[in-house]
Amino acid sequence: MGRRYAQLSLEDRCEIARLQANGSSVRQIAAALDRPASTVSRELKRNSGRDAGYKPGYAQEQTRARRWKGLRLEREAALRQGVLERLALGWSPEQVAGRLALEAGGRVISYESIYRFIYTQIARHKDYRWRRYLPRAKSRRGCRGRQGGSSASYIEARLSLSERPPDAADRKTAGHWGADLMLFSKYGQAILTVHERQSRLLIAMRPANKMAEPIARHLTALFAKLPPRLRRSVTFDNGTEFARHQRLHRLAIETFFCDPYSPWQKGGIENAIGRMRRFIPRKTDLATLTTAKFNALLAAYNNTPRKCLDWRTPAEAFSKALHFECESTVPASWGRSRGGDSRIVGRSYIFTRRQRGPTEVSIRRLTT
Repeated sequence: MGRRYAQLSLEDRCEIARLQANGSSVRQIAAALDRPASTVSRELKRNSGRDAGYKPGYAQEQTRARRWKGLRLEREAALRQGVLERLALGWSPEQVAGRLALEAGGRVISYESIYRFIYTQIARHKDYRWRRYLPRAKSRRGCRGRQGGSSASYIEARLSLSERPPDAADRKTAGHWGADLMLFSKYGQAILTVHERQSRLLIAMRPANKMAEPIARHLTALFAKLPPRLRRSVTFDNGTEFARHQRLHRLAIETFFCDPYSPWQKGGIENAIGRMRRFIPRKTDLATLTTAKFNALLAAYNNTPRKCLDWRTPAEAFSKALHFECESTVPASWGRSRGGDSRIVGRSYIFTRRQRGPTEVSIRRLTT
C-alpha cells in the first residue's frame, strides 16, 4: 500500500530545518520524516527565503497564504447577488462577466468562475434548480448530440450558401437575414423567426401552419415594409416550408440555402432560437403564451449584452450602425387573417437610441 497523503505540519517543518542545518540531503530528510523525497524537495523550493533560506515559521505562513479560500462568489455576497440577478434575466455567464468588465473598465470575474460556482452548488447540494441559471440548463458539461435533416431536392431555384456575397458572410453590411422555424411538441405549432445578421435583431411571428405558402406570404409582407438597403438577402435551411422563397425575388431579395445537414452555416439564427428556447421550451403550448409575455421575452433578448457586439446589446449595436430612432414594430396583430390563424406571438423590436441601461422601448405599428 502507498503512503497516505498528509500535509506538512509546523513540527515537520521544524524537523526539516534542523536536518538541513545539520547537512542532511533531501533523501535523508525524507527518510527521517517517512515522506516522499519530492515532498521535501518541493517544500524547500517553495518556502525558502531568498536571503534567509528555509525557516519553519516563514514556510508555514507562505503555505497558509497560498491555501485556497473557496469560490469567490461564495465569499463575496454583493458580487454573487449581482451575478445571479443578471443570470436570472437570461444572460449567460460569459455575458455577465463581459458586461461587468465593460462597466468596471476591467475584468471583475471570469465567466469560468461563474460556471464553476453553479456546477459546484449542483454537485455539493444536489440542488438541480441551480441549472436554471445556465443557458442550456444542463446539470453538467458535455455534448448531448443533435439530429439534422434535408429536403434540398424539393426546392426549386435553390442557390447554395457558397454563392452568397462576401459582405453577407462578414456581417459588415446590414440587411442580410436568416430565417427559420421554431417548432413545438404540439402538432402544427411553430414560430417563424427572422434574424438580422449584423445587428442580431430578432423578429418573430406565428404562421397559420408550416406550409410553404403562408410562410412565403408572411416573409413577403414583413420585408415589403423595410427599405431596400435593409432587405438584401435571406438565408434558409432546406426545410420545405421555404420552398416558395422565389416570392422574395420580387422585392429584389436574394435567397440562399445552407448545405444539407449543415444548420451551423446559419449559426446566428440557430443561436437566437436556442436562447429563446430557455424561456419557450419545445413543450410549450403556444395557445397559453400571451402577446405581452412574448413581447417581454423578445425585448429581453434584444436588450441582452453580447460578446460578439463587444458587450453591447443588439439594441445598442443596431442604434449605432443604422442610426434609427428607437421603435418597436408589429408585423400584424392577434386575430384571424386570410388563410387561417395568423396570430403574432411576438413583436419585432428595432432599437436605435443609445442609453446606459437596457434601451427603453416605445411601441407603434409598422406601416408601409
